[in-house]
Amino acid sequence: MHRGKITSAVAVAVLSVVACVTAPAAAAADVAWAPCAEEWLGGLECATVEVPKDYGDPAAGTITIAISRHKATDPDRRRGVLFTNPGGPGGAGRWLAADYASQPIAAVYDIIGIDPRGTGASTPLRCDATRPTGSVMLLSRPTDDELGLFSSVAHDREVACEKGGGDFRRFVTTAGTARDMDGIRAALSEEKISYLGVSYGTWLGAVYGQLFPGRLDRSVLDSSVDPTKTWYEQYDDNNKSVEFNFTQWAQWVAKRNSAFGLGKTPEDVRAAVDAISAHVAANPGFAGIINRDDFDAAVGKFTRYRPYWAAFAENISAVTAQRNGAPADPDLATANTATGRMIENEANEPDENGVFATATCDWETPTDQETYYAGMRRWRDSFPYGGTVASMAPTTCAYYPHQGEAEVNIGARQYPTGLVLNADGDPQTSLVSAKRMATTLDEPLITVTNEGAHGVYGMTDVRDDSVARPNTCVDNLVNAYLIDGTLPDGDQVCATSNPAAHIPADGTPITGTPADEPDLAALAKRPAEHPRYGH
Repeated sequence: MHRGKITSAVAVAVLSVVACVTAPAAAAADVAWAPCAEEWLGGLECATVEVPKDYGDPAAGTITIAISRHKATDPDRRRGVLFTNPGGPGGAGRWLAADYASQPIAAVYDIIGIDPRGTGASTPLRCDATRPTGSVMLLSRPTDDELGLFSSVAHDREVACEKGGGDFRRFVTTAGTARDMDGIRAALSEEKISYLGVSYGTWLGAVYGQLFPGRLDRSVLDSSVDPTKTWYEQYDDNNKSVEFNFTQWAQWVAKRNSAFGLGKTPEDVRAAVDAISAHVAANPGFAGIINRDDFDAAVGKFTRYRPYWAAFAENISAVTAQRNGAPADPDLATANTATGRMIENEANEPDENGVFATATCDWETPTDQETYYAGMRRWRDSFPYGGTVASMAPTTCAYYPHQGEAEVNIGARQYPTGLVLNADGDPQTSLVSAKRMATTLDEPLITVTNEGAHGVYGMTDVRDDSVARPNTCVDNLVNAYLIDGTLPDGDQVCATSNPAAHIPADGTPITGTPADEPDLAALAKRPAEHPRYGH
């Protein structure tokens, strides 16, 4: 269901709230900056700002928002503040001020990192500790009888968040966070802000621009959500990106059958992967693959990032050979088991952050469980790799009677033209979502092709170098805009800076120098996805 279907009574209430906060949300004051106490924020200054807990009733008390700052290194060229947000919702963002400090924008902006309400060192919104759910959420091909397990997980999570968050939950909304940003702006005595948001941070930036168009200068929306669809509807588009990455990988592998021996067509390659999944389902532990669920998840992970394409194809070839009678390879088994353990550990990591389970419910969400089950069946039966089935499962929003401020509809832009960025294979915010944001705001779209990254500006600042090298095309376009105000002439396309290994297609002469090929086993030693990679 599309956003915008708000009852007249709610609409009147929203308008009254907006009217109450058109003045600065916090009185201008000197912010007490001091060196950040946390070692991982070394080199930054930190401070706190008090903002109303309830913007509809400012007298009801305040909450604390923690912020950080990396001061402009060229004061003579300083052009103001650049607010940042890492996404989530639920990502604490003070670290971003240091993350972007290596970019040329750091010379002309005071880069401001923010722990949004409910996160990090700001007034927290916590869920009670909940039982690990990975064993359910990793089910890649649940039977119809098992679909109800996903509803139980969502319900239990909602109960835990209600216990932990209580009344504060209804004040943790995207609109509330946008108003907090304006309160910080006022506290810093700045007339306007510029903005750089990633993932869910793109939605937050668009909401800020909708509420405070006269206070937004330059803006960059990196890996964008869709302003015309509900949160849940976008999961289906994201799954299509997961499938797109697999298809691109299968096509690449099929063109190199002499190297990998998995067939000459993408259908042959898909059949080889399907055969392994079926074999592991009947023989858990085969070739070190713990179970089918872990394997199906790994397929999505390794076909997403192009630098892993060759190594994953080699892995599939080796497992296929063993299934056909070749001797067992202990190194292969060790690598596959390590990958499975990594996937299971990520899925079972305790999560007390209540912001995602609350702020995503700004959107209208189905309450009928069969709506979720239909989507789960569809992906289970067509493409069950890379977590597609679980992504369509019921969420806490199916059980959360949202009572906070209604979502803000994004309409025609009333502030200066900005930029929208996205990779074509981003499975967390699909390219189609970014296209809709760019169209809605009438802004240029920068697309990175043949790329699975989520967050494409300054990507090496937050990524393992083995899967991300700087994309100078993107960085140059964004820096020219943020520093000099130079917009590109319409939409732009940047090629990936992280291609697959240099293995010539069959019948193609060998040219150039082969790229270093990352080791799949090394990926198992990496930490879980960086918080910037969330929505």
